[in-house]
Amino acid sequence: MSHLDPDRLSLIALGETATAEERAHLDVCDECALELAELEYTVVVGRSTVALGDLQAPPERVWDRIAAEVKLGAAEGPAPDADDGMPGAAGAASAPVEDAPGAPDAEKPATRRRGIRLLFALAASLALIVAVVGTWNFVRQPEPVELASATLDAFPAHPGASGSAVVVEKPDGERQVEVDLDDGEQGDGFREVWLIKADASALVSLGVLKGSTGVFEVPDDIDLREYVLVDISLEPEDGDPDHSGDSIVRGELGFA
Repeated sequence: MSHLDPDRLSLIALGETATAEERAHLDVCDECALELAELEYTVVVGRSTVALGDLQAPPERVWDRIAAEVKLGAAEGPAPDADDGMPGAAGAASAPVEDAPGAPDAEKPATRRRGIRLLFALAASLALIVAVVGTWNFVRQPEPVELASATLDAFPAHPGASGSAVVVEKPDGERQVEVDLDDGEQGDGFREVWLIKADASALVSLGVLKGSTGVFEVPDDIDLREYVLVDISLEPEDGDPDHSGDSIVRGELGFA
């Protein structure tokens, strides 16, 4: 029984309508029906990557593995016949295939099998890409976004002090101020971090700075476009929650 042309099977797998004769052949030929099913599976796997959208590229080692698998599938096939030492053997081996009676029909099954193996290798590679890239993007944690930053300058009572502040927004929408302070000797009391309006008409405490660095949550009701000053003060141990008036460093936020 003759079989359908592999190019026609590929087009049918891609969505082209089969003719009545081709459909009738597929109904009675298991080999062609199986090959069509394998091609359709390859198409489904390939098209499934479209829905993933923009994805981050996985590490280079992933592509190395995929390339190795595809190369292995393409390299498979029957080994060339060895020279059996008979006169004219070399000439027979080099003769065109169509010159040998019955050669086209004999070669076709092997060619089809090699094509199917290669398609399976490609399908497996596509499936690996989908699985690895999808998993890579699932486990990859989104990075916080920087909203604003400030250089904190020293007040006259604290010469030599310096600092910095960065406002970031986390993936869940929470805003944080990350401060860094270099003020030498702390002295008595503790250091407190504040957000202050530009005209100093209102301020809010973010918390106590322990050590030289700290991360503080910004309250949801605070508009950073109004509370643009970051201030670190030296506070006495007197139980008074108000600002002591003794600022170590202060700076205005510049927005990205």
